[in-house]
Amino acid sequence: MDQFALEFDLTPVRRIFSVSELNATIKVVLDGEFRDVWVTGEISGLKLATSGHYYFTLKDRAAQVRCVAFRSSHRYWKFKPQDGMAVLARGRLEVYEARGEYQLLVEMLEPQGLGALQLAFEQLKKKLAAEGLFAPERKRALPRFPRRIGIVTSPQGAAIADMIQILSRRFPGLQIRLFPARVQGEGSVEEVCRGIEWFSRSKWPDLVIVGRGGGSLEDLWTFNTEPVARAIAACAVPVVAAVGHETDVTIADFVADLRAPTPSAAAEMVVCTYDELLERIAAARNKGAQAMRYRFAMLERRLRQQGIEQASRVLHRRVGRGLQRVDEQEYALRERIRLALEVRERARRALEQRLRRFDVRPRLALGRRRMEAAHTAALQAMRMRLARRRARLDELAAHLSQLSPLRILERGYAIVSNQRGVVKDSAEAPAASRIHVRLAKGELDATVE
Repeated sequence: MDQFALEFDLTPVRRIFSVSELNATIKVVLDGEFRDVWVTGEISGLKLATSGHYYFTLKDRAAQVRCVAFRSSHRYWKFKPQDGMAVLARGRLEVYEARGEYQLLVEMLEPQGLGALQLAFEQLKKKLAAEGLFAPERKRALPRFPRRIGIVTSPQGAAIADMIQILSRRFPGLQIRLFPARVQGEGSVEEVCRGIEWFSRSKWPDLVIVGRGGGSLEDLWTFNTEPVARAIAACAVPVVAAVGHETDVTIADFVADLRAPTPSAAAEMVVCTYDELLERIAAARNKGAQAMRYRFAMLERRLRQQGIEQASRVLHRRVGRGLQRVDEQEYALRERIRLALEVRERARRALEQRLRRFDVRPRLALGRRRMEAAHTAALQAMRMRLARRRARLDELAAHLSQLSPLRILERGYAIVSNQRGVVKDSAEAPAASRIHVRLAKGELDATVE
């Protein structure tokens, strides 16, 4: 029986990886399984590197994950991330092989709780207000009798038809030029800016009307962007913002020289009344703009089919990884500099301890006793002088308290002011203007009706 026994080698086969091979294998697995994931969490440790990349950590109560957003991705975000902000991130997982760590490449970020568009609106409004773009003193008066009017809007919307009809009826012979631009969707911001800049460079019109019909916050978002706001502020001729309905408020309304509640109202506000219409010119411009948009749409579709967008994304990702390595080298260099400074500091402290060994106290004892005597005398003189000054201060404070305007406010009065100062006459606060009311306890911002 022994001579027919079979021998089996039960030793398991070992597969040995190098560190690079292991990281590369894990990277392939993550790329295949986690190409498009949504992660919710709180931003922590946000850093903006010199390369323009965002580095941060998404965390919850029990765990965290490292994240990176390349500059080519976050430049399209409509708000700026902040530490402690609860967000919803979309991206893909990958292994950063240089450190052997996995990280989330964030391509899109949305705040939770407050909408991304509303948050971006408030951030941009605060930024431009701080720069003085909303200041009343920079507003220019519209020409009283304009002869040439430029309009930047969609040639297919109802707004342009209403404005042309009203302008033609109110002022026959008025010269109108339309710069056809998309007012929502991809490319609308660039087209609106080109229209404003074209009229500003040519200085052909006496004024420019920028607007569109009503819609949701997303539909009106073109006029809540920083490029459009800065283009309006830099225009060489006065600009009238006529966006949406009367209740719609955009960033363009704050920057423009005049805000019109609707496009039709803008046409009535800029010219005086006449009878004839100029609809043929508007129809010809609409037809030409429609042909141009169709041609551009076909060219864009052909370019997308050729894969240019995909190739650009791969190129941006490779460049981003290279810049990430540069960021790490920068952090390492800073750490080395910090360590060198610490060594110098320890050497300085050692020299300081050696100097302390030379005791000069016996030679300073006499001088110290003299100094203490002089200090005691000076302290006594200062106390007497402070007592007299304190008594005088209490007397003046009591007198000032009797003259304080806050005592008057406590009896039910209020101080009303606006941007020009304290309002003493109702004519200084016309209807729809903003006023500030200070009470005995607290302050109010109000609108005059």
